[in-house]
Order: sequence, then C-alpha cells, then structure tokens
Amino acid sequence: MRLRKLCKDPESNPTGCQSVYLAGNGMMAVQGLEMDADTFANMENVLPGEGGVLIKPEIILEAARLYQEGPS
Repeated sequence: MRLRKLCKDPESNPTGCQSVYLAGNGMMAVQGLEMDADTFANMENVLPGEGGVLIKPEIILEAARLYQEGPS
C-alpha cells in the first residue's frame, strides 16, 4: 500500500519522525516515538497487532487541516 506524507514535524530530524501519512485505502498512518511499556499499558482495548506511538498534537492538527484542503 502506498503512503503519501501529509505533514511532518518541522522541528524533527530531517529524515526522522513525527509524521502523518494518507494511505492508499483512505486511512491515515502515524509515525512517532514508540511508547515505553508502562505508557502503553495505559491504553484501553488494544487488540493484537495494534500499537501506539507518541506525536505532538500540532502535527495531527496540521495533518487534518491539509487533509481537509485536499491534494495540492
């Protein structure tokens, strides 16, 4: 499946994380910092194969804004 980058944290490493992508199936993918086990344990109803990452709220909000604008 192809991913198209919507938004990347301008303060992060130029080749690194915090990014939000639009997937070919219409879903979004988030790239962020892996949670430690204690933090992950606080998530509810995690199904097999699911995981969690940490990302700045500003990146999510900017990705949502860009998504609403549509393809450039």
